[in-house]
Amino acid sequence: QVQLVESGGGLVQAGGSLRLSCAASERTFSLVALGWFRQAPGKERECVATLNWNGDTTYYADSVKGRFTVSRDNAKKTAYLPMNSRKPEDTAGYYCASRGIGPSTRGRDYNNWGQGTQVTVSS
Repeated sequence: QVQLVESGGGLVQAGGSLRLSCAASERTFSLVALGWFRQAPGKERECVATLNWNGDTTYYADSVKGRFTVSRDNAKKTAYLPMNSRKPEDTAGYYCASRGIGPSTRGRDYNNWGQGTQVTVSS
């Protein structure tokens, strides 16, 4: 099973940028689809982006379309989620997840999750 570790979270002012990373420990990372999810206190988990195994098929939630860009570097076993034009409503814990077949926007379809990284956007 691919172990995932997110990093790059922190406190940023509205309008600022952050880049989240999701690093894997196994070379099988290149075979899995990825999803980025976020969850704010009291809210349901939301899929913000997905990425297939080679990065040529992506999905973005309407709430982040045009501001977030998902990518992956399989040689480095790392996925990235640069986030521009941050808004206070982007404040949440961000998680990456993997699954062995095609990407999905449903969290329950993923069997492997990182521990998450907190992003706080101040107004």
